[in-house]
Amino acid sequence: MRAALRAAALVAVAGAALLLSACATRVDLPSKDSGLRLRVQSSVIAPGNGGELITASALEPGDILLSSIATVNSFGIRLGTFSPVSHALLYLGDGLIAEAVGTGVRARPLADVVAEEQMVVAFRVPGLDDAGVAKLRTWANSQVGTRYNTTGVLLNAPFVLNRRLCELPLIPSSVSNFCISGMAMVQLGASRDDQFFCSQFVLEAYRQAGLPITAADPRWVSPADLLHMREGDVPSIAATQPLRYIGHLKYNAPPLLAADGP
Repeated sequence: MRAALRAAALVAVAGAALLLSACATRVDLPSKDSGLRLRVQSSVIAPGNGGELITASALEPGDILLSSIATVNSFGIRLGTFSPVSHALLYLGDGLIAEAVGTGVRARPLADVVAEEQMVVAFRVPGLDDAGVAKLRTWANSQVGTRYNTTGVLLNAPFVLNRRLCELPLIPSSVSNFCISGMAMVQLGASRDDQFFCSQFVLEAYRQAGLPITAADPRWVSPADLLHMREGDVPSIAATQPLRYIGHLKYNAPPLLAADGP
């Protein structure tokens, strides 16, 4: 009897934790090979836990890099999005990346990024061909010097928290997507689309190349959202197709996010 009560209590605690975290979930219907399964969004991916360390030679132009750094701003973004990443970059090839930072859009060596960041992880968008790469590079280079979308970042902070109401466990994905879209239109309507923050810049580059990663407005998407668009995870904002994990260029586990989270 005590064992049954203890088990019930553990289930209740787990359920409460899931409700409080408001992680996106997905129910996989029974199939020939498996039964009914509840999948929960996860931020865990690291060497030794489903990941691997790679060198820059494994990258291809167009790869998306997600990173985190030991700064107050990065810590705040990771805390607010319950994610181990706080920044998104676009690999241009030839050892160069393009990114949107506080001073505006810039291009710089990948080696500098790896040296500065705590963690750098690479993902690939399937289906990108040479023509798409050329469009990505041309557009990204043409945007160097474009101002940072400070308004978009400031508006995203409350949006990231408020939208978690749309991600309560077991809410159907169609309902969740409708909820997030409606909330975004209201809360992010004043954000600019001619200036960029980091993940907005990456998504816009792919839109310009004719291979959009998501049908959602790039102004709605955070680096954490890009992380959850990977294969095997549960995205908060639907992707046109899952991103393929390539590996970690660098990994130092942040103490705050060493354990699993939403």
